[in-house]
Amino acid sequence: MSQPLPPHSHPPPPRRPWSLRTQIAVVFGSLVALVAVLLSLAFGELLKWRIQQEAAASLHMVAHNAAKVLAEGLFERSRLMQVLGSSQDLWEKGIDAPEVLPLLQRMHSSRPYSRWIGVADIHGHVPTDSNRILQGKNVADQPWFQAGLKDLYVGDVHAFEGLASRLPPSSSGEPQRFLDFSAPIFRHGETVGVLGMHLSWDWARDVLEELRPTYADHAQIELFVFDRRGEILYAPDGRIAPYVALGQKLPQTEQPSASARDSMTTPGLAGLAQWEDARTAFLTAVTRLPARNLASDLGWNVVVRQPVATAFVGADTAVLQALAGGIAAAMLAALIASLAARRLSEDLNSLSRAALHIEAGTPGAVVPQANSTREVQRLSRTLDHMTRRLLTMNEEMEEVVRQRTLELQHANQELERQASSDPLTGLLNRRGFDARLATAVALAQRSGRPLSVITIDVDHFKRVNDTYGHEVGDNVLRTLAQQLKTRLRASDAVARLGGEEFIVLLADTAPVTALEMAEQLLVVVATLARDDAGTVTISAGVSALRPEDENGNAMLRRSDAALYAAKTAGRNRAVMHL
Repeated sequence: MSQPLPPHSHPPPPRRPWSLRTQIAVVFGSLVALVAVLLSLAFGELLKWRIQQEAAASLHMVAHNAAKVLAEGLFERSRLMQVLGSSQDLWEKGIDAPEVLPLLQRMHSSRPYSRWIGVADIHGHVPTDSNRILQGKNVADQPWFQAGLKDLYVGDVHAFEGLASRLPPSSSGEPQRFLDFSAPIFRHGETVGVLGMHLSWDWARDVLEELRPTYADHAQIELFVFDRRGEILYAPDGRIAPYVALGQKLPQTEQPSASARDSMTTPGLAGLAQWEDARTAFLTAVTRLPARNLASDLGWNVVVRQPVATAFVGADTAVLQALAGGIAAAMLAALIASLAARRLSEDLNSLSRAALHIEAGTPGAVVPQANSTREVQRLSRTLDHMTRRLLTMNEEMEEVVRQRTLELQHANQELERQASSDPLTGLLNRRGFDARLATAVALAQRSGRPLSVITIDVDHFKRVNDTYGHEVGDNVLRTLAQQLKTRLRASDAVARLGGEEFIVLLADTAPVTALEMAEQLLVVVATLARDDAGTVTISAGVSALRPEDENGNAMLRRSDAALYAAKTAGRNRAVMHL
């Protein structure tokens, strides 16, 4: 139970809430700080990913360039052997001719990595070579000779004890290894021998050393070459023995991080790989040699590696720097938020005091306008804009109502037009014609002016439909309608009453003139040349309004009777019934 208050004691005053200025400063400052930190972390991770991507792309570029140069070297030498073996002039006097030795020696001296260049006959006997190491010996059991008898051949790196024992060791101290190039020698279309060359593996070592970036030692970048079976062929400084002893195979790479997945999964780009000579992973790029021809496609892979700690140096530092920058930006934002909150609170206090004065009825109390703060001025402008906007919206609404009314009127007019028009010909239909007839009769009776009609029917129209089809029949009706609209006046009314029957209402036209017009229409229609329906004719009946006619019905009946008479008389003619 709560203890009763002692006598003469007062309850504690309610906790005073924070001022608006403090609340805005705390909330806005915290929000900006959180956003700044999150953006800094995101930017740091993006920067880290970018550094990783650039390191991977750099290694890939080194591997790609090395693979391209090695492939070009293999292709160039294989192509040279093929061209020389197929040159008829060189072997015209035979492979043991005196001119052959100077040629081989020039080739040997112009290509410093060529340790032996020679020729062998089809039995494997070597009549001459560039440095007389194998002269007089038989090489029939050598793979380069056996393959060279058949086609252009490039052999993979191997040891050749018979040749290596007569040459100094490589610069790395390891035994000499060679690449074999051979091609058949043709004379008059027949194979007479094999041209062979043993290229020192020091060639690849020097090429790779030249292609190493200038910063390779500092960045700990190393180049390797593996054959198609995954066996190591070349290691830094040409020393492969330690890697062979460890059982090093072609490394398998994987992505360095999930954030770099899109770029690192592309074939050829660098990824992380474990190596037998170290416990930590290396950023590794593997690129297969782009073979220029089938013979030089040895399936080699150029591999470039770099320790992860060296490759990604600066990535974690970049994250920390970005985070520090974000925290500094957050503190600055909190300070700016505090200053902004102070201005806002003063403006609100000013408005509050003005409201209190207005509520108390203080004379001259108004909401500050001219000398107020920007926020109050903006509020005043907003209220003014709102009022004007309401008036504008009201006017716009009235305009919309007016436009909708006009659109409704136009729609009704269009419906009326469609209801009184024939859809096939575009002429008036019976409903539209009856309205025009009633108006024309009333005008004629009041003014005493003549009024005539011509009833027209297409002769044998059923035969046109049956013979040529309804589509051709429709074309005939449309053509006739077009002729009627073209030949008659704008004040005349033309309608299709149904089927092949048309009617023409001629205001201020005597029956004799109407008959002449009907006969002209007969001639025009009969002379129209139609490829689809042949010659088409019409019959016409002419009548005129009589003084005793109360409406136009009697005139139409007389016109129909005249049309019937025209058809009975043989069609393709006009008959007048007064």
